[in-house]
Amino acid sequence: MQEVSHSADDARQSAPDTAITLSMLRALALSVLIAATPMPAPAGAADGRESGRVAWVTDGDTFRLESGERIRIAGIDAPETHRDQAKCAGETLVGLRAKDRATALLAGRQVTFRRVGRSYNRTVATVALDGHDLGTELVQIGVAAWWPRGRPKPDWCRRAY
Repeated sequence: MQEVSHSADDARQSAPDTAITLSMLRALALSVLIAATPMPAPAGAADGRESGRVAWVTDGDTFRLESGERIRIAGIDAPETHRDQAKCAGETLVGLRAKDRATALLAGRQVTFRRVGRSYNRTVATVALDGHDLGTELVQIGVAAWWPRGRPKPDWCRRAY
């Protein structure tokens, strides 16, 4: 009889352990279900396009989104705005003018972009403003020049004077 009562004691002691184990298994199963549930893609993500609002223009070919991400426009180059990066004083002068014109065009505006690479901790992307290619627009207004991949950078010192 003691053996029977001993088995009953074991069953009573293991009941809380079983309840805890079942709760843990339910939580694990729920976690697996949540992790396996597909999330809806952001608008435009199906074709690789994303969007954001321009918070700050760094120079004629680089800006920062409100999210903090820095975007370098692919395929173009603009003159440098900092003396330590410019090849001559004239480049800095035209660089500051280019930045002002790009700021007037972009500040606070919504852009769409497609990532094509990374450079100097920036996203390199093709960018559209109001459905038009931003690189083309910046070249047309004189803020930037075409810079095909693998080619030397434009010589802004020659253009500055």
